[in-house]
Amino acid sequence: MTRTPGLHGGCPHILGKGVTVRRIVTWYKRGLTAEEICDRIGHLTLAEVYVALTYYHANTQELETYLLHQAAEVKRLEAWHSNFGKYEMLR
Repeated sequence: MTRTPGLHGGCPHILGKGVTVRRIVTWYKRGLTAEEICDRIGHLTLAEVYVALTYYHANTQELETYLLHQAAEVKRLEAWHSNFGKYEMLR
């Protein structure tokens, strides 16, 4: 795992693969096994998926906080776009 300032918002990712721990954890939390995640993200090895999941379990609080902030930002943007659309219809 590595973090690169300016890449993926500084989120931990698999070096040289462009896949964030967040992406792997999202699939994992949806019930996919490491093997299924590896099938979905074909350029990852099973070992890399397990390293990402190990990183997640070792840093759960940090990553869960990040995921909560991401979800809140999505809701904020959805609300903004929804309200913007209503404003545009009134014009």
